[in-house]
Amino acid sequence: MRFCFFVFFEFAQLSTDPGGQIPVKLGHELAGLKGLTQALIHTPLPANTPHAFPDDPQRPDLAWQLYADQPEDIEAWLEPEGALNRILPDLLAQVGVAGRVVQQQVMLNRRFPTAQVAGTTSATYLVHYPGQAQDLNAWNSHYLQHHPRIMQTFPGIQSIEIYTRLDWIGGLPGPRVDFMQRNKVVFANAQALSAGLLSPVIHEMRADFHRFPPFSGGNVHHPMATHAAANLVFP
Repeated sequence: MRFCFFVFFEFAQLSTDPGGQIPVKLGHELAGLKGLTQALIHTPLPANTPHAFPDDPQRPDLAWQLYADQPEDIEAWLEPEGALNRILPDLLAQVGVAGRVVQQQVMLNRRFPTAQVAGTTSATYLVHYPGQAQDLNAWNSHYLQHHPRIMQTFPGIQSIEIYTRLDWIGGLPGPRVDFMQRNKVVFANAQALSAGLLSPVIHEMRADFHRFPPFSGGNVHHPMATHAAANLVFP
């Protein structure tokens, strides 16, 4: 089992990046974090990308997923004098003006097998459930036993991950959230994401959604372009 640090950012103004190199540079610099096993850099797909829930709130300007096998490694990055706090201002300056954290959370990560494997670049549907379940154990039990099985039938699916909450400490400036669950499905590109999410499988997903144990807060969906940092060096 792995752990994942989610952090979402917004900017007053984004830098132009005609060659699409900013995510690559960010990935290379994040790769130096001690204990990091995977770094994913997400930026929004075009606003007109077809998907199942186009009326959901505005996507973040930038999102990171930073993975480690031990939560203590993530907490060390997030200490007031930790590595991520030291490098964050310079990293955000590469992306735009007045970048700030708008959401951060460390979560437990579960992976589910898929017939295909995601490459260095992909299209990702980031989903979160910000509310509360009446019985979180019952809610997680239903979700983990049923929903991934349906996700595995999406045409073109390349990766499925489910994240559940835990207690964590950190000193990174910006709001912390305590969402009860997140999940993501990954496809080769924006066209494959749209085809998968608009396939008949989405009706099975919605039918299962209506069988969830009682919970509040709904869910939010973000279609994102994803770059995976390659050639990680483990200090």
